Amino acid sequence: MAVEGTKFQVNFKTSDGSLINLYAATVQELESGLADLSMNAANIKATAAELGAASAPSPVAYAAQALGGTPVAAAAAGEAKTCKHGAMSFKTGTSARGPWQGYMCPAPKGAVDKCETIWVR
Repeated sequence: MAVEGTKFQVNFKTSDGSLINLYAATVQELESGLADLSMNAANIKATAAELGAASAPSPVAYAAQALGGTPVAAAAAGEAKTCKHGAMSFKTGTSARGPWQGYMCPAPKGAVDKCETIWVR
């Protein structure tokens, strides 16, 4: 959580799903913090690897908890969808706009060639 006086916030998500948040009140603090993170990137990666994935929830479990969704292992028989990246995951949840469901591409979030979600209405 940002402290009082925070004017700048930068969030990084590592490949294992860990979050690194940087808060700064001034441009100088921000530049210094970014330089510190850069110099310690190898240490951050090594520590994350040493702690192992067992200490953190899986990305699917985290998303389900954060979004209030319910991951579904597989779609009903005959309803499986695929894209160029493989089998799409059927997911449901509830957002501020109400319940939602759709088939999600298995490519990592942010991938430039990630396929569009197939929404079920």
